[in-house]
Amino acid sequence: MAALTFGSSCILVLCYQVLTADVCREGHYVAAVYEHHVILNPNPTAITDRQSALELMKRNLDVYEEQVMAAVKQGAQIIIFPEDGIHGFNFTRTSIYPYLDFIPYPLSVKWNPCKEADLFNDTEVLHRLSCMALKNQVFLVANMGTKQFCTHSDPYCPPDGRYHFNTDVVFSESGTLIARYRKQNLYFEYAFNIPPEIDYTIFDTPFAGKFGIFTCFDILFYEPAVNLIMQHNVKQVAYPTAWMNQLPLLSAVEFQQAFATAFNINLLAANIHHPDLGMTGSGIYTPSKSFAYYDTESFSGKLIVAEIPVTSEHETHLVNEIQESFSSIRMDTQVCYKENKKACDGIAKEVSKEAYPFYGEMMYDNFTLRPLTEPKGDIHICSNTLCCYLSYQRLALSDELYVLGVFDDLHIVHGTYYVQACVLVKCGGVNYTTCGQEVTEANGLINFQLKGNFSTVFVFPLLLRSGVTLDFADYLGWKNSYYVMQKKGGSSGLVTAGLYGRWYEKDK
Repeated sequence: MAALTFGSSCILVLCYQVLTADVCREGHYVAAVYEHHVILNPNPTAITDRQSALELMKRNLDVYEEQVMAAVKQGAQIIIFPEDGIHGFNFTRTSIYPYLDFIPYPLSVKWNPCKEADLFNDTEVLHRLSCMALKNQVFLVANMGTKQFCTHSDPYCPPDGRYHFNTDVVFSESGTLIARYRKQNLYFEYAFNIPPEIDYTIFDTPFAGKFGIFTCFDILFYEPAVNLIMQHNVKQVAYPTAWMNQLPLLSAVEFQQAFATAFNINLLAANIHHPDLGMTGSGIYTPSKSFAYYDTESFSGKLIVAEIPVTSEHETHLVNEIQESFSSIRMDTQVCYKENKKACDGIAKEVSKEAYPFYGEMMYDNFTLRPLTEPKGDIHICSNTLCCYLSYQRLALSDELYVLGVFDDLHIVHGTYYVQACVLVKCGGVNYTTCGQEVTEANGLINFQLKGNFSTVFVFPLLLRSGVTLDFADYLGWKNSYYVMQKKGGSSGLVTAGLYGRWYEKDK
């Protein structure tokens, strides 16, 4: 048995508990995600041949097949596998070529690779995945490398005459290839190309309606993830990822839950399991419950299966609610702006009663920080146009150092994107120089209200406790011109409470 975090509590799930789809409650479905300990090529930059590449990928596909059968025994109707789970990573453009399958555009031809294996060349991986779906009568989502040949009449055609894409593929329970998505936001993936046009990929299921799909780093950007959800009213998302955790604000399970909560969707997230590379964290997330897995000790894969409610397409969209609330309210004149010296002067008088702020590096960004020096209090801190306010009460005194932090600027390390963040975090030690460090354990229990005058409607609520376990806020939403998070108590010490805003319009 293995422990899974369920919100802030812990439940035990039997590995082979039988739960058939026939006994699913009305309005629910059974989903599975598999966190895979991928078998890697020890020298991915070395040139190899197609047969050798297929032999390596077969070892990973053998594991996939075992997990598909185990998931179906538990009633799974759809299973998601992680990004890079079949071929691995760190290839060059030349060395990855033998690992690539050819894939036709699913809407241009109806194709069942398991039944029509000889229709196209270089489709061995697609054939194997298709047969898994057909044999087990399950929807299957996997990630793989694909190739598409082009001519120089195409202005985007690479010099070697072919595109390489990081591709998600979707098979129906009959084994038919019904969708493909080509990753838009590559993360130092020099072997792959950005597609010439953005894919907005949707597929239909008989048990939960339509699903959207995107991959890993895409989750931090407007295109295609946010646009897909908002324009197509997607309420179920399949999400293959190969995510390297970065605490305190961007661990995999932390942001996966925040995304599902912010957009009021179900997110089925499958990550790679390589703790030595900082890669773990998968889950099945609904807007109010999380079945999450995070383990830095084990080097085995993990299957997660859960019955979850279908989030209706007819429910009010959270983002629309935010936009309406935000646009209808005049900004508070007491908010501190660089351009409004009078308002800033007023705040400066209040700040004089609080501990002095200092600067610290967090997530490679220069945060402005203010320590919590009293058992309870009200403090705030500003940067550029963003001011963050914290009302708090520490329920047990300890020597742990907590700080309120603010960042309102362009993030430029390992990607370029604009962030507005208000965070309450535990420091790595008792010295200010430890604030912003990666922390996984904490004892401090704190009642708090955290709010900020965000300039963006896209705010993701982070709430992480000791042992990298998840929690949900008691209240989230807009009050006047502020986005607010409130929480009382908790089952374990607080590691991070944050409001992570993405101001997409200011990305460069």
